[in-house]
Amino acid sequence: MILSSTSLRALLGGAAGLALTAGAAAADYSITILHTNDFHARFEPISKYDSGCKAEDNDAGKCFGGSARLITAVKAARAENPNSLLVDGGDQFQGTLYYTYYKGKAAAEMMTAIGYEAMTVGNHEFDDGPEVLAGFMEAVGFPVLMSNADVSREPALAGKLMPSTIIEKDGEKIGLIGLTPEDTDELASPGKNITFQDPADAVAREVAKLEAEGVNKIIVLSHSGYSVDLAVAASVAGVDVIVGGHSNTYLSNTSDRAEGPYPTMVTGPDGGQTAVVSAYAYGKFLGELDVTFDDAGKIKTAVGEPLIMDASVAEDPQIKGRLEQLAEPLDEIRSKVVAATEMPIGGDRAVCRAQVCEMGVLVADAMLARVKSQGIDMAITNGGGLRASIDAGEITMGEVLTVLPFQNTLATFKLSGAGVLAALENGASQMEEGAGRFAQVAGLKFTIDPSAEAGARISDVFVEMDGAWTPLDLEYEYGVVSNNYMRSGGDGYKIFATDGKDAYDYGPALDEVVAAYLADNAPYTPYVDDRITVK
Repeated sequence: MILSSTSLRALLGGAAGLALTAGAAAADYSITILHTNDFHARFEPISKYDSGCKAEDNDAGKCFGGSARLITAVKAARAENPNSLLVDGGDQFQGTLYYTYYKGKAAAEMMTAIGYEAMTVGNHEFDDGPEVLAGFMEAVGFPVLMSNADVSREPALAGKLMPSTIIEKDGEKIGLIGLTPEDTDELASPGKNITFQDPADAVAREVAKLEAEGVNKIIVLSHSGYSVDLAVAASVAGVDVIVGGHSNTYLSNTSDRAEGPYPTMVTGPDGGQTAVVSAYAYGKFLGELDVTFDDAGKIKTAVGEPLIMDASVAEDPQIKGRLEQLAEPLDEIRSKVVAATEMPIGGDRAVCRAQVCEMGVLVADAMLARVKSQGIDMAITNGGGLRASIDAGEITMGEVLTVLPFQNTLATFKLSGAGVLAALENGASQMEEGAGRFAQVAGLKFTIDPSAEAGARISDVFVEMDGAWTPLDLEYEYGVVSNNYMRSGGDGYKIFATDGKDAYDYGPALDEVVAAYLADNAPYTPYVDDRITVK
């Protein structure tokens, strides 16, 4: 069960107020932390599948999120809690045509209008290199932070991208520290001038620096994933709140779909408590955490709940009108109907990063069908590249682009069977973390044992050759199709970059390949089969 934002305010407001006022001393300090994460350019409302929402469905109250709802919710929260702080856990970039067309400019405009006060760098902020991130930073008037990377050799960011900062709220200093994934060099395109570091070490260093400046209330904005956040909270003293991102984790005290309580309280090495929060993704929720500190900066109470941005939250007419203006050059592209499906095509993140999924089957089948006549035997694509589901009915190019927003191209190459096995092992190596490297395939069948050690999880690999399933030959060179991101080593597929032969990375755009395949097979019927068996 997920309650409406109105119901949540009614339910939590009284409880939070009691928790924060009972026994409060004059020296206590209270603040409301408002937060989002993994917004991914969802400036317009989204469907229950996290994809585009038709105007008529939005008018009927079936949609969620969007910047016009978010600004309304933020204004209401600030009116109720004047001493508040609005922050973001990273990955504002990438996800819809708004980013494809405007890059970081639309995000900068919307975040400024809503009134964000700080954010951390997510891995997708590097998708178009440091220069685009630098342009975004220049356009916003708030701190953008990243502590666990050395940018001193990157001209676009050196001296500009700070590890931490101090802001003042109601007469008190608040320290903010940014974190990004340690493997961002595998997940995005930061370039060779930036090196990434251990998150816990980076946070400990910045905590010491902030405490030396008299700061005893410290918030980490962490685009590192829920499991990393819990580990940092348990190992680093002095962190009061971690606002999470990257793993799209939904924490809640009222929903049976939550991965944990909101906040998740962790005891640090000094015995202090750290409140870890996360608000799913795509602007579907606004996180709202009420925190009270004692005079020493230790948490006394931390209560709250993500507020769902459903039809009970009115859309701000000014922001809605501005988005309509920004959408004008995009509408012709995304409104084009390319096919139809009688059933939804499931692209749920949790499924596509753990087992065969309908969207993975569609995309991998489309890739292989496009180049099979060129001597290609199999398709391997990353589950993390699939960003949404598609609902039943007409399929528009906008929906395809929401599923596949990264402007990847098909990449073909030759690879030994041993290399194919290594690639599949990489895909299964971080299943327990829900990593995007999980392989969706076509022309291949294999079994995964998630309980085995990483690097030894794959067995019973078969390749479809001349219509028959034959065991993988470790010496034979197979024709493989993937995307140019993976072929260059992205998501840990370094074997593609080092051992791939006769590579061609400039094939047709992946979104166009999938759109054409859907059109050729319309109406498309989604399915899954036994190509991936998980023990």
